[in-house]
Amino acid sequence: MCTAFSFFKDTLYFGRNMDFPHSFGERVVITPRNYPLSTKRAGVLPSHYAIIGMAHVAGNYPLYAEAANEKGLCAAGLNFPDNAFYRPEEELKEEEGKIFLAPYELIPYLLGKCADLAQARALLERVELAALPYSPALPLAPLHWLVSDASGSLTVEQTREGLKLYENPFGVLTNNPPFPFHAENLRQYLSLAAPPPENRLCPTLSLTPFGEGMGAMGLPGDFSPASRLVKAFFCKQNSLCSPDEDACVQQVFHVLDSVAMVRGAVRTADGLADSTTYSCCICPASGSYYYKTYSNSRITRVKLTEERKSCTDLLVFALREGPDYAEE
Repeated sequence: MCTAFSFFKDTLYFGRNMDFPHSFGERVVITPRNYPLSTKRAGVLPSHYAIIGMAHVAGNYPLYAEAANEKGLCAAGLNFPDNAFYRPEEELKEEEGKIFLAPYELIPYLLGKCADLAQARALLERVELAALPYSPALPLAPLHWLVSDASGSLTVEQTREGLKLYENPFGVLTNNPPFPFHAENLRQYLSLAAPPPENRLCPTLSLTPFGEGMGAMGLPGDFSPASRLVKAFFCKQNSLCSPDEDACVQQVFHVLDSVAMVRGAVRTADGLADSTTYSCCICPASGSYYYKTYSNSRITRVKLTEERKSCTDLLVFALREGPDYAEE
């Protein structure tokens, strides 16, 4: 359960809610340009674009949930159970130009090699995702991905039919079903609008709205993936803010708040309580990664500075947790 979206206001912003029953050991992680990134079947990237994002670090390898590179390309992996399919290792067939990647390798490999969405699209056309877990203790997560830059967004899904790339004109992604369903589902909400509704029921009667916000009557408010995608897209499309970074970052967090999960309101099939464990906003233009957590609503910023891009080791920043009140 997650929501990710791109937001363009003079420059790109990339937001994401991580909806999960518990922490996965996440930290803000910077992978510098010259930190080697190894893969199980596609060799090693000894040098690459610098990357910043949220990751669990295992064996000095950044398992990114979402991230951006120094050129402005962003990507997020979102839960895609029952639909995601990774080719078993014994079925992999070497072909000229084919790139076999484990799912956890996709974000660092893509952001390490590609400067923009056009390059990412060309690389992804050669990729097949293989059932290669990082380790027995870290099994494969069923995922699909939103990949964005200032020019647009792609949805990346690999099912039993193979790896599919979908142009995503909405710039929003949640979870199941596959993306073509979401694109079709949005057609049910063509009447939604931010202004007050017109009286089309009976124009000869002086019927008027009895409250503000009635142009959006029918906007979904539940936590299902389809409803979150519609609501996030509506809020993003109708959002108004000035173009400066502070205003845009705040706006991205407000959109994320509109689809965030209150702990206990969503229970998994095995009885666990989902919540929005963290929300983030990335501004690639300034190299800034902003986040807040369920227990700390203060926004924290980590910057991808020139000095940090040139380090030789992973840079790992623990999250601020617990209440952080301003006293007066």
